Amino acid sequence: MRFGHPVSTQHRYPELSDPTTSVPGMQMKLEVVPVPVTDVDRAKAFYVDQVGFVADHDHVVNPELRFVQLTPPGSACSVVIGLGITDMTPGSQRGLMAVVPDAAAAREELLGRGVGVSEVDEQSWGKFVYFADPDGNTWSLQELPARG
Repeated sequence: MRFGHPVSTQHRYPELSDPTTSVPGMQMKLEVVPVPVTDVDRAKAFYVDQVGFVADHDHVVNPELRFVQLTPPGSACSVVIGLGITDMTPGSQRGLMAVVPDAAAAREELLGRGVGVSEVDEQSWGKFVYFADPDGNTWSLQELPARG
């Protein structure tokens, strides 16, 4: 399963990039990903109180622009919800992924906080649990396989 969908093993995948041949002197870090929601306060409560994200910023710039930045615990990348942030349809952000040390423990924690979460989906490339926010934006939490 990949993001909740079966993965075909019949595809030939291209070779991976050599990181030493990237653009010299350029470094990019993904910092913020927009998540479209209908009710900012409901979504903020879900992500902070139920999922355990940290509320970094909540700024009302003007009546049409509210910027709420939320960060998963331990992550260098945040999500942003709010008013005037994106023109994506609420619930259309699919397949957001975060890595956790233990998928089963993450599942139990989310269940204990009232989040509807899937059973653990064990694959050769990791263990996954899936959930959605109140608008239907979907997430998967991956426990990476042991490296050997």
